[in-house]
Amino acid sequence: MTILQDLVDARRRGAPRGITSVCSAHPVVIETALAHGRDLGAPVLIEATCNQVNQDGGYTGMTPADFHRFVLDRAGACGFDSGRLVLGGDHLGPNPWRHLDAAQAMDKAEAMMTAFVAAGFAKIHLDASMGCRGEPEALDDETTARRAARLTRAAEKAAREAGLPPPVYIIGTEVPTPGGALHALDGLQPTSAAAARRTIATHREIFRLEGVEEALERVIGVVVQPGVEFGHEDVVVYEPEKARELVAVLDDEPSLVFEAHSTDYQPRDRLARLVADGFVILKVGPGLTFALREALYGLDLIAGELEPGYAERSLTKAMEALMLAEPGYWQRYYHGGPAEQRVLRHYSYSDRIRYYWPHPAAIRAVEALARTLAGRALPATLVHQFLPAADNAGNGRDAPLDMAACLALAVRRVLDDYASAAAPEAGRSEAAG
Repeated sequence: MTILQDLVDARRRGAPRGITSVCSAHPVVIETALAHGRDLGAPVLIEATCNQVNQDGGYTGMTPADFHRFVLDRAGACGFDSGRLVLGGDHLGPNPWRHLDAAQAMDKAEAMMTAFVAAGFAKIHLDASMGCRGEPEALDDETTARRAARLTRAAEKAAREAGLPPPVYIIGTEVPTPGGALHALDGLQPTSAAAARRTIATHREIFRLEGVEEALERVIGVVVQPGVEFGHEDVVVYEPEKARELVAVLDDEPSLVFEAHSTDYQPRDRLARLVADGFVILKVGPGLTFALREALYGLDLIAGELEPGYAERSLTKAMEALMLAEPGYWQRYYHGGPAEQRVLRHYSYSDRIRYYWPHPAAIRAVEALARTLAGRALPATLVHQFLPAADNAGNGRDAPLDMAACLALAVRRVLDDYASAAAPEAGRSEAAG
């Protein structure tokens, strides 16, 4: 039984446990997540989306094999047992190529699936719910399931040819907007129980008709909307009473759990309740890089105070110039006047600035900050002023904080909330990695 299949068994036994799905390709986030898992003795699930990583490179420039090597290298460097690492592919389907005709887009999606599974990704989220050129924006359950079955066939074949165990699958078509909602939020309705049952039944029927019924026993989860979301400036927290009928679906489906997307910024107690209710795979991405950006911007201010030759808010200004020069990742998402857009570019919960950190200009700006702070123990008074969360987390430490410790603490603060919810006995991690 695999790490993820164990979660299904735990739920069936009435003792639900969860796992954090780290949806990021940022090196600091990946390294910190692995060190966090090492310190807690817990498995780590890291997922790459179809837009981040694919056979064409995605926005990170990495293929699935590249990403696999990247994560394994960092696991080895921090002493994390790679046997407790699970790599997942998120939203695997035609989304990156939906501007093409369906036939072309699905050919590309099939090649991507083959590349992910052959590279050793053991968890696959099948997401063929989006329309391609000339199709409705969202497809019906039957079309979605038929395309998912085609991708499953490619995944099964890739595993056999690579001599790897076949992956486990997540199905589900009711997926929150990747990266957060695009409008103000004042409430959200969970997926209806009827819709969840229909999705499950349709996939089972189509998978059998399409000859991939053997994979059904490895469909362990369903993506549904539990009623959680975040927008640019809003967070909708989980309300268990609204999801009661949806949660009851699992009573009739003992071989399944729910996967919850967009759980970023949920309070710790709501994360714990999500796990207790069967949403045992908790996806977080922008919330981690949001915390990282907060720490980088605080360090940017500290550097300006410590070093007269460091231009005031140098990193912040470099990121603003980059985002204005290349607005493709934010322009159609952030509306309003120039001042409002500027705030959203840097501080939106949607955190679309995360797409810019791999850019050479951003890397140079972060490296300049690192050079300025290299070898410096950060004065406690400046940490208290500009990074109060790191200051509080660092209380009782033997050594003063430095840049690397501040960044790790920022990410760990988020991961601690998830670890507490997923396995309350794990408690809070202490090391900065």
